[in-house]
Amino acid sequence: MSRYLVFDYGASSGRAMLATYENEKISMKEIHRFTNDPVTVNGTMYWDILRLFFEMKTAITKAVNDGGFDYIGIDTWGVDFAFVDEDGQLLQNPVHYRDARTNDWEELFNIIPREELYDRTGIQLISLNTIYQLYAVKKNQPWLLEKADKIIFMPDLLAYFLTGVKYTEYSMASTTQLLDAKKRTWDKEILDKLGIPERLFLPVSMAGDFVGTLLPEIQEELGAPAAKVVRTAGHDTGSAVLATPTQNDDFLYISCGTWALLGTEISEPCMNDLAKKYNFSNEGGATGDIRLLKNIMGTWILAEARRQWTREGHDYGFGEMESLAKEAEPFKCFIDPDDAIFAPPGNMPRRIKEYCEKTGQYVPQTVGEIVRCVDESLALKFRMFTEQTEETTGKKFPAINILGGGVQSKLLCQMTADAAGRKVVAGPIEATALGNLAMQLIASGELQDVKAARKVIENSFDTYYYDPVDSAAWDEAYARFCKIVK
Repeated sequence: MSRYLVFDYGASSGRAMLATYENEKISMKEIHRFTNDPVTVNGTMYWDILRLFFEMKTAITKAVNDGGFDYIGIDTWGVDFAFVDEDGQLLQNPVHYRDARTNDWEELFNIIPREELYDRTGIQLISLNTIYQLYAVKKNQPWLLEKADKIIFMPDLLAYFLTGVKYTEYSMASTTQLLDAKKRTWDKEILDKLGIPERLFLPVSMAGDFVGTLLPEIQEELGAPAAKVVRTAGHDTGSAVLATPTQNDDFLYISCGTWALLGTEISEPCMNDLAKKYNFSNEGGATGDIRLLKNIMGTWILAEARRQWTREGHDYGFGEMESLAKEAEPFKCFIDPDDAIFAPPGNMPRRIKEYCEKTGQYVPQTVGEIVRCVDESLALKFRMFTEQTEETTGKKFPAINILGGGVQSKLLCQMTADAAGRKVVAGPIEATALGNLAMQLIASGELQDVKAARKVIENSFDTYYYDPVDSAAWDEAYARFCKIVK
């Protein structure tokens, strides 16, 4: 029986899972977990990629001691990248998408108008995208573009460290806003207009095959087998959506973690007037399909608020925060989770209060009031984008599938059902890791395709159901929310 090693790197933490597949069921266990902490040096926020690779090596050692493994798959967050030189060496640590270098991102529209950029790429205009990061490099550090041989994106970079093979996987490439959405190749005209050398970009390849085997020196150092590294859907949302436990061709999902990604699967890009108006993204799926979605600031706001309370000497667990929110009075105030004020790290409770004061609302005072404000606002934003998705696609979705860490918040799941007025199907919690595993199982021949993988995942893991209640109160709250979020 083959064994599969899954690496799932999120924006705030990472973990390694060991999995097996037998009798049409998946068994998976966590063998290593670690924090993913950005490091700011001389005013620049970096990902500590060498430490993240060290954690990968630690997990491989643990997996060897647990009986070994045959295959490896890797997924991470999107948009971020590293420059490597002709010798394959890093020119600098990858810069974090929350770094301030993209603060002037809208300058780029003087070179490529907003409408043209969307018409070519079909990607949501948002400051963290790779295109704005590279624009900042071109403006402030042009020497990096001159010295670099290739750009490698985060999951592909970790796979390169393991195998020595350089590649760019489609789901990651699609997050850059540099890909022609229809041709699924790098957009040469955009690169030329920005002065970014096309030679930096590797050909785009699809998930589902083998990258290579562990380098001999990695095998020697860690006592590891000559395991095969699989090209998974490297973007974590692409992996998470693959794990949606449904056999329906049309479904709505929210992959809910640090970011909440709400959308649906379609076969070809949707870049009609409504998609442009609502700023939808057409991101690549695991098998070449399209994830039509919106990025929403997800549990980041609560996680950052919790960090602030911890700094102040109050170490609230997420369960305790949820309990306090349940006790708070509903619908007293709302925020727009996607307001730029909530994007950087820092004192999130203070920013929430400032936002509410600025918009003429009740200013939340207690931990419970602040958490309830955020959860209600997320649920109402989910309703807004659900309705926009239906309007844009002309489809109706009777249920919402919530995937990932957000499943653990029963309060948020129930609020989402209440706000959207439809059933919520919550689970699996480990959706991203399971989607990663699914591509490994397909590549190894254990499963035939994504539909078969979704059936196995549905049979292997619990899902939870939430029916809407008190719709009238939520309708009234939504009307108030829409006046705040314009």
